[in-house]
Amino acid sequence: MTTSAIRTSFAPPQFAAGLGLPPDYTRIRIVASFDELINTPFRDGVNALCWPRTLPGDFNEIAARLNCGEGITAIDDEQLAALPLSPAGAIARATLLADQQLLRSSALAPLLNYIESAPRDNADAPVATDVFSFHVDSATIEADTYLCTYLGPSSEGLRNDEAQRRVDIPETRAALLALHGGPDDADFRAYLTEHYYDLHYAPHPNARPFTFGQGNLWRLATANPQCCVPPCIHRAPNPSQDDPPRLLLIS
Repeated sequence: MTTSAIRTSFAPPQFAAGLGLPPDYTRIRIVASFDELINTPFRDGVNALCWPRTLPGDFNEIAARLNCGEGITAIDDEQLAALPLSPAGAIARATLLADQQLLRSSALAPLLNYIESAPRDNADAPVATDVFSFHVDSATIEADTYLCTYLGPSSEGLRNDEAQRRVDIPETRAALLALHGGPDDADFRAYLTEHYYDLHYAPHPNARPFTFGQGNLWRLATANPQCCVPPCIHRAPNPSQDDPPRLLLIS
């Protein structure tokens, strides 16, 4: 499958305001191609790159044919190839395959997920660490996160200046210290990292989360030793009963 067979339209940088992104937020940069998306370094505070696209095809048909049911199901190329589809569905399938090939050609390992539901943490936990909580991704080596929502509600972002780490909120930290059963020392900080508590954020009271939108391919900075910018804060959307299943590409 070659990407030349897929026609998409993209918004050049000057049309960023039309995407619904914060117009005054300098940490997001709009790019006009996959090459620019993958090769632009994170610097000068920029921690999110967005390649805006309007994708052709019927992604609803893809989801209906898959009909995976509850939970999160990884869809492989063979499953996609075997689906009986209309011409519009076939165009959507070609897009899904082409996007994955683009990422694989850059030594990445994309996953296409069909998401009907996702597990949630206990509501009484001091810090929820499920995907519905605003969080940053982390890695021990240089690595970024790539996301694209083809169907269903899209991922959401949160400005770094409108968020606080939950472990830095005094009441939350006290509750975690009680769970840990020790002093606020290096062992406690290791405990926070081991349980991913230190990756989750609380929005400020007047915070304005923004949507990543359907079809747009994003690259997000993660917390890793080589990253020189703050990691990008994001989360999975809170689903409603009427939402279709999500088709999500993640790498």
